[in-house]
Amino acid sequence: MSVLGRRHIRADGLEKVTGQGRYTADLVMPGMLHASFLYADRPHARITKLDTSAASALPGVLAVATHEDVPDRLYGTLLKDRRLFAKDVVRFVGEIVAGVAALTPEIADEALGLIRVEYEDLEPVLDPIAALEPESPLVHPDWESYGGPPPVIRKGNDCGFATIVKGDVEQGFAEADEILEERYVADTSHPVPIEPHAVVAQWQGSKVTIWSTTQVPFAARDGVAECLDVPVSAVRVVVPHLGGGFGGKCDLHFEAHVAALARKSGRPVRLVLDRREEFTTTDMIRHAITTDVKVGVKRDGTITALKARLYLDTGAYSGHGPIASDIATMIAAGPYRVPNILIESSCVYTNKAPSGSTRAPTGPQICWAIEQHMDVAAARIGLDSVAFRLKNVVEEGDEGPTGQRFDPNGMRECVEKAAELIGWDKPRAEGEGIGISCGWWFSLPLPSGAFVTLNTDGTATVVTGAQENGSGAVMGLALIAAEELGLEPEQIFIHYQDTDSGLRDLGSAGSQTTFNVGRALVAAAGEVRDQLLAMAAEELEASPGDLELANGQVRAKDAPSKAVSIKDLACKANDHGRLILGRGSPAPPPHPKNNAAGAGCVGRLIFPAFAAPTFFCHAARVRVDRETGVVRVLEVAAAHDFGRVINPIGAEGQVEGGIAHSLGMAFTEGTIWVDGHQMNPHLLDYKLQTAADLPKVQVAFVEKPAVNAGPYGIKGVGEPPVVPTAGAVANAIAAATGSRVRQLPMTPYRVWEALQ
Repeated sequence: MSVLGRRHIRADGLEKVTGQGRYTADLVMPGMLHASFLYADRPHARITKLDTSAASALPGVLAVATHEDVPDRLYGTLLKDRRLFAKDVVRFVGEIVAGVAALTPEIADEALGLIRVEYEDLEPVLDPIAALEPESPLVHPDWESYGGPPPVIRKGNDCGFATIVKGDVEQGFAEADEILEERYVADTSHPVPIEPHAVVAQWQGSKVTIWSTTQVPFAARDGVAECLDVPVSAVRVVVPHLGGGFGGKCDLHFEAHVAALARKSGRPVRLVLDRREEFTTTDMIRHAITTDVKVGVKRDGTITALKARLYLDTGAYSGHGPIASDIATMIAAGPYRVPNILIESSCVYTNKAPSGSTRAPTGPQICWAIEQHMDVAAARIGLDSVAFRLKNVVEEGDEGPTGQRFDPNGMRECVEKAAELIGWDKPRAEGEGIGISCGWWFSLPLPSGAFVTLNTDGTATVVTGAQENGSGAVMGLALIAAEELGLEPEQIFIHYQDTDSGLRDLGSAGSQTTFNVGRALVAAAGEVRDQLLAMAAEELEASPGDLELANGQVRAKDAPSKAVSIKDLACKANDHGRLILGRGSPAPPPHPKNNAAGAGCVGRLIFPAFAAPTFFCHAARVRVDRETGVVRVLEVAAAHDFGRVINPIGAEGQVEGGIAHSLGMAFTEGTIWVDGHQMNPHLLDYKLQTAADLPKVQVAFVEKPAVNAGPYGIKGVGEPPVVPTAGAVANAIAAATGSRVRQLPMTPYRVWEALQ
């Protein structure tokens, strides 16, 4: 490889750090109006009166929109269970009741105060476990009428039941020497990107162009078309620079609301949420999860059975919840050889803000629970935590929880490397402890496409529907194109984030961009390469098979001085009225063979198995102050099997960022709910980790190129690093103190309470 594996700086880095990059909130248009929303101020109520006449009459207000101004239809990613504007019932504090577009933000806010809403309060459903009881009130009394795919298993307040059944779990427990059972509770947390949600919408005739902070522009486009009853071709979604998303922008959010206001007013309309709104009204927060787990082990450390019951608090609307329930069961199974498994997961409606696909949905919460339980099991039989994992982690040929057979992977090496880097066998100071946590995550095979055009200056342009949310995945595409074409990454220009020019793509979600678009790009660049080789062969009087692309040239493999520049070939083609271009849209790799359906598993929506799974292990060293419960993380070691790393500096950045994110969940990031109201919807009390809080981080890559994966054997990178750190920290706290904290985040009070 001439390009891949080198350390490359991001192409978009300079303009971002110098303030030159333009984001959605920076956009200004002639005649632009400003949008504000009126939100429900109670968790569950019937709307008995809604009067917007005074707001509409306020000078400077050009549009007020309610449910009466949009088609009366339900929408949703899987289940059609919500409306753009609340019609008869509000189901969480922060649900949008009305929208205003006015000449200034101040006038818009004044107009909101003039809207009169009267409510009849209904009993809120706030406890997801109690919500499954037969006598519980229903968040959605009409749930059976909601459209949705048949694999979604629903009943009452459970909108996404999923299971894994393998072997005979009761027989497995009968074979165990020790059986351990415990409950772990993870609170809600938020994605909290630096950039808030922002949308600008402008109609030109019957077509609307929307500039948005979405991570999934094609899904946003489809949602706008569905909700406003217009053709998909009448909606264009463009994403300027995106200031982070972490999954919190992975759906249709406010694009259709703003487009409705723009259509009614006849003006461009811009919406920019403030920080409080980011907490209360967005609908992709991280699920609160209660995990009941039971494990059986033999004296020699062999795991004989695993049983888990998972309760996901998905909030007022299903969103991605049923998919998260599917993922949760796989994460609970862990990267272990377990012959007997029974895992059940419920995605439960409550009258809280909707949860969804925050980075690695359900991964950190469940890994934190399962990995603590594995440490308890190891201690019960007197086995070292590392030795226990090395005895049980999956290797090539082992059978996964739903029947897949694992290809060669680096799970064992990740455990060994993390333990080595953290100094597992070295003595520790008083008050210090080390802990370890491992896990697995999926790569998501999806169709994708790319175009590559060679320019007459010897550079290349890539056109793709891919989306960049800050992870650097699109930079990875430039490296792949450069590798295939014998160019430098700086000679590759990428056009993306525009639904009218790019090919359909899932977007920045599911760790899928380089994995899927990369394959399409290799195919498209291959067509360009073949054309260049054919042209050069004629000019150099050689066989195409004897030529190669390197250093901006097509040259003979055995005589590099015999060459012609790619620039000259592009110019020659252009002079003869030709364009050198290629396209690629290969079929995605199949999911591994599995017996999930035959084994009695249900609710398997898109994960009958984990395709090209990544494996990882983090270790943490902490110091605990017993008097205050304050925990200081001194060091984290992270080992990941990403298949093959194509840009080490980018992959390291993802791991370091994931660790920071996970440490936030471990200690400070938790939503406080009182009667359905969020009590800390601001950055004063909802604390994020900063650079000053981060410990020393050591990163190692175990390269095991994957079969049926992305180009060159790569696997997903974006989400896995956030999964295991909190579990490693929890185990380190227990090692330092002898006490376990079974509620996330592990705040000083909770640590202190456990020590008592």
